[in-house]
Amino acid sequence: MTAVVRILLRRIALLVPLLLGIVLFVFLVMRFSDTDPASAFFQGANPTPGQLHEFRERNGLLDPLPLRYVHFVGGLLHGDLGTSALTRAPVADQVTTALPLTLQLTFLGLALAVVLALAGGVTAAVYRDRLPDQAIRVVSLVGVAAPGFWLALLMIQYLAVDRGWFPTGGYVNPADSLTGWLRTMALPAFALSLPVAAQLTRIVRTSVVEELDKDYVRTAIGNGLPPRVVVGRNVLRNALVNPLTVLGLRVGYLLGGAVVIETIFSLPGMGKLMIDAVQNGDPAVVQGVVLTTATGFVVVNLVIDILYLLVNPRLRAA
Repeated sequence: MTAVVRILLRRIALLVPLLLGIVLFVFLVMRFSDTDPASAFFQGANPTPGQLHEFRERNGLLDPLPLRYVHFVGGLLHGDLGTSALTRAPVADQVTTALPLTLQLTFLGLALAVVLALAGGVTAAVYRDRLPDQAIRVVSLVGVAAPGFWLALLMIQYLAVDRGWFPTGGYVNPADSLTGWLRTMALPAFALSLPVAAQLTRIVRTSVVEELDKDYVRTAIGNGLPPRVVVGRNVLRNALVNPLTVLGLRVGYLLGGAVVIETIFSLPGMGKLMIDAVQNGDPAVVQGVVLTTATGFVVVNLVIDILYLLVNPRLRAA
């Protein structure tokens, strides 16, 4: 068994205790919160103490905490995230409806961040200490310091309100209109991706500069290989190891930032679902959104780990 396969199997094996730990943490936080599921279920009504007691007994809220955790995990294994106190609908159905939009926004932001970072970082490294490098470093520094919500508000004001190039908010299903979908997702995706792209650009530049200073690059160019071939075939692949590690950590920012961006642009995704649930006192929906987001973060980081193993030359040599 190769080193790559062993490391990959070890990463996958760690997922089980990690996910169980996440489930336990969310379970305990929600159980010790001030929100009472019984009171939330009867929100807007005047339930009697007997009705509240009956609801708690029927839903296992009076059971010992360890037993409630076992039942909770058992429900998750069957896809049961609970029932919304506000709509009386299964939380899994609401998450299934909202999740696709959040995934679209997150992966659009991720793709934009990667493209911008590669283009900016490689260009800055190739033109090191010259005008393109200095300009890209200044822009990336501003991008790192600028909050995503501030960029979103600026884009709405100058590109949507003043010029009318994009809508100020809302969502169009790509099945109905691909052009409409692109117009509604363009500003949110850019606002979400730019801070990540700015940070990755600086890391890509540093990694590429380090690779360009190595002996094998000078030897390859000295033997007559065009610099663009050396950069594209060898330098860039070896330089991606560090940026991939950072990218895995920034996926959490993208998922968390999507909550704010969706609220600003009135997108009916997971962020809006959770904000509405918090405002309306719907703990089951909050719990379902947090668990789904955390699980997505873990899975995406596993994918990043796999990519890291594929591009790491030391592990490939092993």
